[in-house]
Amino acid sequence: MSFKTPDLCDQFEAELGKTVRVVAPMFQRYGARTAFSGEIVTLKIFEDNTLVREIFNENGQGKVLVIDGGGSLRCALVGDQLAILAHKNGWEGVVVYGCIRDSGDINGIDIGVRALNTHPQKTVKKGIGDRHLALTFGGVTFAPGEYLYADEDGVLVSSKPLV
Repeated sequence: MSFKTPDLCDQFEAELGKTVRVVAPMFQRYGARTAFSGEIVTLKIFEDNTLVREIFNENGQGKVLVIDGGGSLRCALVGDQLAILAHKNGWEGVVVYGCIRDSGDINGIDIGVRALNTHPQKTVKKGIGDRHLALTFGGVTFAPGEYLYADEDGVLVSSKPLV
Protein backbone atom coordinates (compact mmCIF):
# COMPACT_ATOMS: atom_id res chain seq x y z
CA MET A 1 0.00 0.00 0.00
CA SER A 2 1.53 3.26 -1.12
CA PHE A 3 0.50 6.68 0.20
CA LYS A 4 1.84 10.11 1.05
CA THR A 5 0.39 11.96 4.02
CA PRO A 6 0.39 15.32 2.15
CA ASP A 7 -1.65 13.70 -0.64
CA LEU A 8 -4.06 12.23 1.92
CA CYS A 9 -4.45 15.68 3.52
CA ASP A 10 -5.22 17.15 0.09
CA GLN A 11 -7.59 14.35 -0.89
CA PHE A 12 -9.52 14.49 2.39
CA GLU A 13 -9.23 18.26 2.91
CA ALA A 14 -12.94 18.64 3.74
CA GLU A 15 -12.54 16.06 6.52
CA LEU A 16 -9.40 17.54 8.13
CA GLY A 17 -9.92 18.05 11.84
CA LYS A 18 -12.93 15.74 11.81
CA THR A 19 -12.54 12.32 10.21
CA VAL A 20 -8.84 12.94 9.46
CA ARG A 21 -6.59 14.46 12.12
CA VAL A 22 -2.96 15.54 11.83
CA VAL A 23 -0.68 14.74 14.79
CA ALA A 24 1.60 17.57 15.95
CA PRO A 25 5.13 17.21 14.49
CA MET A 26 6.74 15.89 17.65
CA PHE A 27 8.08 12.47 16.69
CA GLN A 28 11.47 11.28 15.50
CA ARG A 29 11.56 8.61 12.79
CA TYR A 30 13.17 5.22 13.45
CA GLY A 31 12.97 1.75 11.92
CA ALA A 32 13.68 0.64 8.37
CA ARG A 33 10.12 1.37 7.23
CA THR A 34 9.80 5.08 6.48
CA ALA A 35 6.06 4.79 5.78
CA PHE A 36 3.56 2.55 7.53
CA SER A 37 -0.15 2.37 8.25
CA GLY A 38 -2.70 0.18 9.92
CA GLU A 39 -5.51 -0.25 12.37
CA ILE A 40 -4.76 1.32 15.73
CA VAL A 41 -4.24 -0.79 18.86
CA THR A 42 -3.71 1.31 22.00
CA LEU A 43 -1.75 0.90 25.21
CA LYS A 44 -1.41 3.34 28.11
CA ILE A 45 1.64 2.72 30.32
CA PHE A 46 4.15 4.70 32.34
CA GLU A 47 7.80 3.69 32.56
CA ASP A 48 6.85 -0.02 32.44
CA ASN A 49 6.90 -1.88 29.11
CA THR A 50 5.75 -5.33 30.28
CA LEU A 51 2.47 -5.04 28.35
CA VAL A 52 4.29 -3.99 25.17
CA ARG A 53 5.88 -7.45 25.00
CA GLU A 54 2.46 -9.09 25.55
CA ILE A 55 0.90 -7.13 22.70
CA PHE A 56 3.83 -7.64 20.31
CA ASN A 57 3.49 -11.40 20.96
CA GLU A 58 0.06 -11.17 19.26
CA ASN A 59 -0.61 -11.19 15.52
CA GLY A 60 -0.09 -7.60 14.37
CA GLN A 61 -0.85 -8.02 10.67
CA GLY A 62 -2.27 -4.70 9.42
CA LYS A 63 -1.97 -3.07 12.85
CA VAL A 64 -0.06 -0.22 14.48
CA LEU A 65 0.52 -0.06 18.23
CA VAL A 66 0.08 3.41 19.72
CA ILE A 67 1.70 3.69 23.16
CA ASP A 68 0.89 6.55 25.50
CA GLY A 69 3.92 6.54 27.76
CA GLY A 70 2.95 9.85 29.32
CA GLY A 71 5.67 11.60 27.31
CA SER A 72 8.28 10.34 29.78
CA LEU A 73 11.87 10.97 28.78
CA ARG A 74 13.30 8.97 31.73
CA CYS A 75 13.48 5.49 30.15
CA ALA A 76 12.82 3.59 26.92
CA LEU A 77 9.56 1.75 26.28
CA VAL A 78 10.70 -0.12 23.15
CA GLY A 79 14.11 -1.60 22.36
CA ASP A 80 15.58 -3.79 19.66
CA GLN A 81 14.27 -7.07 21.11
CA LEU A 82 10.69 -5.77 21.19
CA ALA A 83 11.06 -4.37 17.66
CA ILE A 84 12.28 -7.77 16.44
CA LEU A 85 9.31 -9.44 18.15
CA ALA A 86 6.89 -6.94 16.59
CA HIS A 87 8.37 -7.53 13.13
CA LYS A 88 8.23 -11.31 13.60
CA ASN A 89 4.51 -11.08 14.43
CA GLY A 90 3.64 -8.84 11.50
CA TRP A 91 3.15 -5.45 13.17
CA GLU A 92 3.29 -2.56 10.70
CA GLY A 93 4.67 -0.10 13.21
CA VAL A 94 4.57 1.55 16.61
CA VAL A 95 4.11 5.15 17.76
CA VAL A 96 5.60 5.83 21.20
CA TYR A 97 4.69 8.91 23.21
CA GLY A 98 7.92 8.36 25.08
CA CYS A 99 11.39 7.02 24.25
CA ILE A 100 12.95 4.02 22.57
CA ARG A 101 16.46 2.57 22.85
CA ASP A 102 18.76 0.55 20.59
CA SER A 103 17.84 2.98 17.81
CA GLY A 104 20.74 1.93 15.58
CA ASP A 105 19.58 -1.69 15.65
CA ILE A 106 15.91 -0.70 15.27
CA ASN A 107 16.81 1.28 12.16
CA GLY A 108 17.78 -2.04 10.54
CA ILE A 109 14.47 -3.77 11.35
CA ASP A 110 11.64 -3.69 8.80
CA ILE A 111 9.13 -1.90 11.01
CA GLY A 112 7.99 1.70 11.29
CA VAL A 113 8.76 3.47 14.57
CA ARG A 114 7.96 6.98 15.75
CA ALA A 115 9.05 8.13 19.21
CA LEU A 116 9.80 11.36 21.02
CA ASN A 117 13.48 10.48 21.45
CA THR A 118 15.93 7.83 22.62
CA HIS A 119 17.07 6.87 26.12
CA PRO A 120 19.50 4.08 27.09
CA GLN A 121 17.73 3.02 30.30
CA LYS A 122 15.20 0.18 30.41
CA THR A 123 11.88 0.31 32.25
CA VAL A 124 10.67 -1.23 35.47
CA LYS A 125 8.63 -4.44 35.10
CA LYS A 126 5.42 -4.30 37.11
CA GLY A 127 2.90 -5.24 34.41
CA ILE A 128 0.84 -2.11 34.97
CA GLY A 129 -1.08 -0.45 32.14
CA ASP A 130 -4.34 -0.31 30.22
CA ARG A 131 -5.25 -1.56 26.76
CA HIS A 132 -7.97 -0.50 24.34
CA LEU A 133 -8.40 3.07 25.64
CA ALA A 134 -8.75 6.23 23.59
CA LEU A 135 -5.45 8.08 24.01
CA THR A 136 -4.88 11.80 23.53
CA PHE A 137 -1.51 13.41 22.78
CA GLY A 138 -0.01 15.40 19.93
CA GLY A 139 -3.26 17.33 19.60
CA VAL A 140 -5.34 14.32 18.53
CA THR A 141 -7.18 11.35 20.00
CA PHE A 142 -6.13 7.84 18.93
CA ALA A 143 -9.05 5.43 19.32
CA PRO A 144 -8.73 1.65 19.01
CA GLY A 145 -10.00 0.51 15.62
CA GLU A 146 -9.20 3.80 13.88
CA TYR A 147 -6.40 4.05 11.30
CA LEU A 148 -2.94 5.58 11.43
CA TYR A 149 -0.80 6.69 8.47
CA ALA A 150 2.82 7.74 8.99
CA ASP A 151 5.53 8.75 6.53
CA GLU A 152 8.42 11.19 6.22
CA ASP A 153 6.05 14.17 6.42
CA GLY A 154 3.98 13.28 9.46
CA VAL A 155 1.36 11.18 11.16
CA LEU A 156 -2.37 11.15 10.39
CA VAL A 157 -5.21 9.48 12.25
CA SER A 158 -8.52 8.66 10.54
CA SER A 159 -11.77 7.18 11.75
CA LYS A 160 -12.00 5.27 8.42
CA PRO A 161 -9.52 3.63 6.04
CA LEU A 162 -8.09 6.19 3.58
CA VAL A 163 -6.28 3.87 1.13
